[in-house]
Formats: sequence, C-alpha cells, structure tokens
Amino acid sequence: MPRRLILSATERDTLLALPESQDDLIRYYTFNDSDLSLIRQRRGDANRLGFAVQLCLLRYPGYALGTDSELPEPVILWVAKQVQAEPASWAKYGERDVTRREHAQELRTYLQLAPFGLSDFRALVRELTELAQQTDKGLLLAGQALESLRQKRRILPALSVIDRACSEAIARANRRVYRALVEPLTDSHRAKLDELLKLKAGSSITWLTWLRQAPLKPNSRHMLEHIERLKTFQLVDLPEGLGRHIHQNRLLKLAREGGQMTPKDLGKFEPQRRYATLAAVVLESTATVIDELVDLHDRILVKLFSGAKHKHQQQFQKQGKAINDKVRLYSRIGQALLEAKESGSDPYAAIEAVIPWDEFTESVSEAELLARPEGFDHLHLVGENFATLRRYTPALLEVLELRAAPAAQGVLAAVQTLREMNADNLRKVPADAPTAFIKPRWKPLVITPEGLDRKFYEICALSELKNALRSGDIWVKGSRQFRDFDDYLLPAEKFAALKREQALPLAINPNSD
Repeated sequence: MPRRLILSATERDTLLALPESQDDLIRYYTFNDSDLSLIRQRRGDANRLGFAVQLCLLRYPGYALGTDSELPEPVILWVAKQVQAEPASWAKYGERDVTRREHAQELRTYLQLAPFGLSDFRALVRELTELAQQTDKGLLLAGQALESLRQKRRILPALSVIDRACSEAIARANRRVYRALVEPLTDSHRAKLDELLKLKAGSSITWLTWLRQAPLKPNSRHMLEHIERLKTFQLVDLPEGLGRHIHQNRLLKLAREGGQMTPKDLGKFEPQRRYATLAAVVLESTATVIDELVDLHDRILVKLFSGAKHKHQQQFQKQGKAINDKVRLYSRIGQALLEAKESGSDPYAAIEAVIPWDEFTESVSEAELLARPEGFDHLHLVGENFATLRRYTPALLEVLELRAAPAAQGVLAAVQTLREMNADNLRKVPADAPTAFIKPRWKPLVITPEGLDRKFYEICALSELKNALRSGDIWVKGSRQFRDFDDYLLPAEKFAALKREQALPLAINPNSD
C-alpha cells in the first residue's frame, strides 16, 4: 500500500513558488557587487542570464535548475535587467547540458552549498519531530524543513523527500505523545477508560457518548445532569498533570479524533493508541464540561438579574400613575404645611384641609408599598428566584476546584463558607463569615440588624464568583477557559533548560551583556 502523502499538490506548489511581485523580486533576487562580478565573467547574453538565474534559484528557494524548468516571466525580466542581457536569450541557455551542470557546480562552491544526503535526512527528521509534537500540519512542517535546509546551506532535495521526512517526523511525534499519555496510567486507569466504551446502564448509548453530550438549556435540571457528567469524568481520576507537557494543539486534535470515532472504532486501536486517545478525550472533555458548567451558571445568573431588572422597570411603569398621584398629594400637603408655619396656624388642621386624616394615614401606608430601596436598585428582586439557584449551586460548588489570586481570596473564602454550610445543612450564616468581598450595592441586603441574610449572602457570593472567574482572579482546576494564567506559560523547568541550552525560540538575543 503506497504511503499517504502529507502535502497536497497545492501545498507543493506553494512551497516552491518563485517570487513574482516587484517587492519579492527585489528582496530575493537582487545581486550584490560580488554576484555581478562573477556573472560578468560569463560570455554571451545566454550564459550570463542562465548563470544568474541559477544563482537566484540556488539562493531561493534553494534548488538547482532542472532541464525542464519553466520560470515566471517576471523573474527572467528582472534578472535580465540586472545583468544587462536580452530576456529572449534565456531560451538558448541550457542547449548544452554540460554548460548548465558546470555553472551549477561553480555556484555551489560560490554559495558554499552542499548536496542533501542521508545524514541530513536523519537530522531533519529529528528536528521536525520536535515541531510535529506541536502540530501535524504538513505545510508548516515542510516550510520549516525548507527554511532549516537553507540555513544549513543544503541544496533542497525533491519535495517527495521532504514529504517523507515530515511523515516520519509525525509518526515519531505521535508515538511520543502516546507514550506521554499512557506510561503514567495504572491498570486501574486503563480499566476505567475501557469502561467508557461500554453501554451506559439502562441506555442505548455508551458512557463516552453520554459524557460528551452538551447541555440543552441554561436551567437547573441541565446543570445537575452536567454536574453528574463532570463527577463521572473525575471518577476516572487520571494522574495529576497528565498531558501538561503535551502541546495543546496535539492534545486537542487527538481528543477531537477520538470524539468523532465510534466506540467500536476506538476498540480496534492497538492498546497504546487507544488509551492515549481515551485519555486525551477525558482531559479535553473534562475541560469542556467545566467550561460549560461555568457558562451555564453565568447565563442563569444573567437571566435572573435581567429578569429582576425588567420586573423592577415593569413595576415602576405600572405604578407610575399611583406614584404621580402621591407626589402631587404630598406636594399639596407640603405647601399647606409651609403656609401653616408662616401663619402660625395648626399644621394638623392644615393637613386635614387638604385630605381627611384617615385618608392621609392610608396614603402613607400606600406610599410605603410604592417606595423602592434607597438606591432605587433591583437587587432585592433577584432573591425571588433564589430557589432556582439552590437546586444546583450546592452540587456545583462541591464539584469545582477553585483557586484564587490575592485580590479574590475573600470571594473564595465566602465560597468555602457556603460549602461548609451546605455540608452541615446550616440555614444561618455564621457570624464570622467573610464579608470583605461584599460591595456597597449589596450591603443593605446582606448585612441586616439580625445578622447576615442567608439568601442574599449566597447570591452576592455567587455573583462575585462569576465576576472573579471572568476577570481571571479565580480559576478552575481542569478548565480550559478559566485556567490559571501560569498554565499558559512554558513549565519553569522546560524554560530553564531552553535558557541553559541557549535554545529559547526568540527572535532576539536573550543575553543583554
């Protein structure tokens, strides 16, 4: 069976495409004085032009002129202009194959180029294997291969050789990725991974299929079902840090491939590839479920707050006439009291002149019902939907492993307080519960003369947790979107090793001495 090609026909054309724009021609094919001196030693327009064109091709892209090479007209015109030769003379070059080969040999010496050999192939595969652990895209690997060979002053081999080197590098990188994921696994881990390919009890789908299902709507029922998915993933209990040293691109690609396969197809893989694929699926799916849980919770909170705000506005509009009537009434009463003070008359009689006392007393009670909180806020209405949150938030807080930066330690402490209250079935918030995280807007609702209000303390803590997750002050272990910032960086030991070997992938010299 022939080997599957890594590069498509279009990608092959792209890799060895010659410059045609004026800017690219100037960049790649402008001769210096030394070049022109060597070129002028050729006799006749055809030899000068052909020699110069070979010089260009060996310099970039880096291959020798073939007997049947067809070059873009802009290249011929640009080179001919520099060497003061007739472009039409290009057709006469190479009539003698010996001349073309002699020129190529002289130029290899001039440019200090060496032919590509077996040792170069092996070194190239080793180099590409490192890159292939980050990506298995053939075009990127082949592009790096060509650039590396140019820097090493090697004449480029046929693209079929480059394709074969990329294929070998990808195969080696795959084996490394598989080993990195499988070697830390115990027999217990492997047994749990195999269980994922079996049918879920009382269902026609496998555990893995069920675990990868996305939630349908942001409500408490789907939250609880998704929390169960996360708990199931956590029961697999993969080794701490598994996949930490595998590039995210490769891990995600392996997980996606596994997710698109049927359990039957996965079962046909040889053990190392099967367990590596399943481990990648568990790692990435766990991160996906965590992110979806946080997002669902976020959307539920937004929905509750938006609903409270809308209800607040609706109530205000609905009661607008009653409020206006009260304002007009108390304006008249106020004016009567001002006049009574100026005249020294009885203020109570002044009020009764406007409205009977019984009706005045009743209007005060009505005004209290119409009145809104001092800050004219809608937060108090959020509490009406507290039961919705209570259906799932105890389970959510239990299953998420949260960490916090110093700025959000107060929020994390409040979350821990809620966990302890849920575990002990406490209805009253402890007197020593953290309160530093409570914003002024929440204080009138949370901090009351009777103590901390349980309902609003929890809603406030959940709201601040949402904000801290979005700002990055709190992160979730195992998450992809809400992960610790340090997880985006190179591991400290790898950075130290690269620095020690002066192999940091920087475009500048890291040494400032």
